[in-house]
Amino acid sequence: MKRLVLSLLCLGWALTASAQAVRPVSTALAAPGVAQRYVDLVTSSDLFIDGQVGILAVTVGGDTLVNHRSLNRLLPASNMKLISTGMALHYLGADFRFETTLAYDGEVVDGVLKGDLYIVGGGDPTLGAKDSIATPVDDLFARWKELLQNAGIRRIDGRIVGDGRYFDGLIEEPSWSYGDLGTYYATGGNGLCFYENVIDIKATPGAAVGDPVSCEVLYPNTPWMSWDFPCTTGPAGTGDELYLYTTDLWPVAQMRGSFALDRKPKVEECSNKYGALTCAYYFYKYLTASGFCVSEGPADIGFDGRVRTDPTASFGEGTGPLAPAVSQLTEVGKTYSPELLKIIKKTNWDSDNFFAETLLRTLCVRERKTASYDTLRVHALALLERLGVDTSSGIHISDGSGLSRENYISPDAMVRYLRVMLRYRCFDDFVHSLAQPGHNGPYFSRLRGARRRISSSSRS
Repeated sequence: MKRLVLSLLCLGWALTASAQAVRPVSTALAAPGVAQRYVDLVTSSDLFIDGQVGILAVTVGGDTLVNHRSLNRLLPASNMKLISTGMALHYLGADFRFETTLAYDGEVVDGVLKGDLYIVGGGDPTLGAKDSIATPVDDLFARWKELLQNAGIRRIDGRIVGDGRYFDGLIEEPSWSYGDLGTYYATGGNGLCFYENVIDIKATPGAAVGDPVSCEVLYPNTPWMSWDFPCTTGPAGTGDELYLYTTDLWPVAQMRGSFALDRKPKVEECSNKYGALTCAYYFYKYLTASGFCVSEGPADIGFDGRVRTDPTASFGEGTGPLAPAVSQLTEVGKTYSPELLKIIKKTNWDSDNFFAETLLRTLCVRERKTASYDTLRVHALALLERLGVDTSSGIHISDGSGLSRENYISPDAMVRYLRVMLRYRCFDDFVHSLAQPGHNGPYFSRLRGARRRISSSSRS
């Protein structure tokens, strides 16, 4: 079973990856067998004239089954998640849980917190998420309210501050495509998120080509945002070409592009750059709706480390006092994410970029005390080296999801990584976290025949 899995992972990855610039390489081909002759035949066809392909399949014992330009440096795309999830399982453990802490500054006098309540994020990507593994948001907020009551807090004369400082640095990797940054699959974040930092916007085409597209922001509500929808209705058959353009520098967003006349109304999942503030806002709404008074409303922390109640008040900065260090706050209590293994299964089954970024940045911050992407590029390779993977050639890591076009992995490097993973106890969990062709995740409609062949071969 392990021999088969290792070979198929490498073949599937190499055949689907696209390429950056590659330099000529010389590889010693294995003795030609059936698989090798088939690969040689297919890769010499016109289909691959304008493409770059690298394939390496080996047995656990080290015998080469197929080798075709295995030193080519290829863009891994979402196959980068194999590295992010595998390393997270090894270094954190399947039972690891992310922590979110409620804490305050000031003091509690006769049931009144005279100060600010902080929701201190610990990187949990499931907060407020709609996925079934996440704690329902009302249940989560009920638990937070219970923690406050257990601490003797019945009223807050201050703010509820969303604190995402656990992940410092830019919320997105700098080399991500500009056109992707408003989409759900390229949403970034700091250490405190909400609803995977996504905003749902319902789009409905107009009655005629050229008419405005009707756009309605559904959830979550972000009252600090300014929205502009200059998108138009396109001719029938032109599809969905809507893209949201937004930034964490200023709370504005614009939906551009076109939406075809013959399209049904659709909920577009777009990027929310203010996850920590959104979390604080919704907990504030929950408390006040239940009769719990919070005198000054929600806030987050600006780039300058100051408490920020209004993102439009200054250019990315706060207008309140400097936020105290987390170590200076008085802890009220903690809540915890689902087990890491569940998060990793969702990451791989759904090819979830947001979760994958969280995993690799968490590994970075736990040892380097920073989650900035410039540190991540170095530390990810150091973690691979510690696993026993030779990273001297064929691999470069810029992010955890594979969105960056500055990532590259050769088939040879990927096989080195997978063979090392075989040594560790987490390998079975790792393999079973992967989606199966024709069975689950984004691969349900793909390679259905391959699933039957894989199942048949694994039994033999």
